[in-house]
Amino acid sequence: MKLSIIAAIGKNNELGLNNNLIWHLPGDMKFFKEITTYHTIIMGRKTFESLPKLLPNRKHIVLSKSNIDIPEIEVYHSIQDFISKYKDSCEKIFNIGGASIYQALLEYTNEMYLTEIESTSKADAFFPHFNKNEYESIVLDEKIDEKTNIKYKHVLYKRR
Repeated sequence: MKLSIIAAIGKNNELGLNNNLIWHLPGDMKFFKEITTYHTIIMGRKTFESLPKLLPNRKHIVLSKSNIDIPEIEVYHSIQDFISKYKDSCEKIFNIGGASIYQALLEYTNEMYLTEIESTSKADAFFPHFNKNEYESIVLDEKIDEKTNIKYKHVLYKRR
């Protein structure tokens, strides 16, 4: 399985507040779309419910103990069920959150596309801590949001 994480995090690993993204950076949204389009995305139920609609040109997997009856979505009721189904797959799967799903799948992750935002914010969801020594990091680009002047960079972490 080729499992990747994609997330935008603040200086203190902030991810979200009240089941919403904290930052709305158009350049980062474009990056997310470019990286995940034509791939499979996996997420928890709350993240799925926060989406305005199914994301175009992506296969959706939801991890949830609840029953979700939407034909276009694969639902798994446990991490182990998902891992059993995809462990031998060559398809690239992007974990898009939330915090508990990032934590639960971190050990299975080969690479992470993290948007590291040079800002802090109130948050109730945080990205899990990970040992950066276990990863090679490659800065893909550095940007400044035109509206907010917030600096951020896209960093690819590849497991060593």
